[in-house]
Amino acid sequence: MATVRTASTHWEGTLFEGSGRTTPRSSDLSPFDVTWAARAEEPGGLTSPEELIAAAHSACFSMFLSNVLAQAGTPAQALDTTADVTFQPGEGITGIKLTVRGTVPGMSEEDFLAAAENAKANCPVSQALSGTTITLDAALA
Repeated sequence: MATVRTASTHWEGTLFEGSGRTTPRSSDLSPFDVTWAARAEEPGGLTSPEELIAAAHSACFSMFLSNVLAQAGTPAQALDTTADVTFQPGEGITGIKLTVRGTVPGMSEEDFLAAAENAKANCPVSQALSGTTITLDAALA
């Protein structure tokens, strides 16, 4: 069964002087403010679309990799994934770097890297972002 997740944003003003408030509609996450300055200059405690993409990508990749490892008969004890999304004003998102460290008893470094490459290529968020260069740094902890 398909699921739909929803968020909405109310924006007032111009891009550079205005601000908005984004409200996740399908979870208990609190609404949060967004501004151009927080996106392209200094965050000042605010988030950005790129940070939200990084959160989505690190979570999706970790879930997918966890499943790949379990299906291979080597379930992970732990996976720590970071997604760094680079935004360049005037160009957009110019790249995503996934970094994962895994604790996977009985798995070789080579097999872990192959599983991580599989997750990078095939997790749904990676596929949705396929127009962006995604790099991977994967290693056993």
